[in-house]
Amino acid sequence: MNMADSFFQVSDLSVVFGGLTALNGLDFHIEQGQIVGLIGPNGAGKTTAFNVISGRMKPTSGRVRFKGVDITGWPAPRVAQAGITRTFQSIKLYEDLTVIENVMVAAHSKVRYSFVEAIVGLGRFSREERRVYDQAQELLKLMGLAEQAHEKAGVLPYGSQRKLEIARALALEPSLLLLDEPVAGMNPVETRDFTHLLKRMNRDMGLTIGLIDHDMKFVMNVCNRIKVIDHGLPIAWGTPDEICQDERVIRAYLGQGF
Repeated sequence: MNMADSFFQVSDLSVVFGGLTALNGLDFHIEQGQIVGLIGPNGAGKTTAFNVISGRMKPTSGRVRFKGVDITGWPAPRVAQAGITRTFQSIKLYEDLTVIENVMVAAHSKVRYSFVEAIVGLGRFSREERRVYDQAQELLKLMGLAEQAHEKAGVLPYGSQRKLEIARALALEPSLLLLDEPVAGMNPVETRDFTHLLKRMNRDMGLTIGLIDHDMKFVMNVCNRIKVIDHGLPIAWGTPDEICQDERVIRAYLGQGF
């Protein structure tokens, strides 16, 4: 398949801040149903790429296409409505709300009742609120958080907060989910469980996923293909086995724990 016909692709993406080049000619694509990793050392430009893709930042040059549509420069809410949602390195939850309320808040961006119906509690309001609640329960069940549904989000362990953040992203019903360092801070057991969860989401929900992470065992276990960048420049693209054997990757990261 030609890259231009892919489910998602970035082409010649560059971002320059003043005299600093954060990204320089990044190209990669994701086919529907794949899990693709974007990896590299700190400062390589990975999060910058996700910020551009998700509409939080405009590129200096290059294009972003999703389902055949050029979405370059779209604002974040419009990108999310189109079907791309993301998580962040720093967990962003409403800590004083309950676990299920956090998911419901995200899901409310897709409700279909009017302001008047919400005020009087009639018409589509009751049906939509029940749908949102049921959807939130299903997502929490998927994440293994159903028993914590009515606890405050701020008291959850770190790994569970990560899962809750993903449940919030899934409440927006994305076609492409972007995960920024999803297993950062997780212990080996949490990482193993999350690996199984991600594969199940990909297999059973047909969810296409792009991710950034520094845990190479996790990345190699879960990704179909991997893009490697270093100091804003793309240096390798391939399957996990190909990336492990790529001389450019070995030279770039030898002695850096990569």
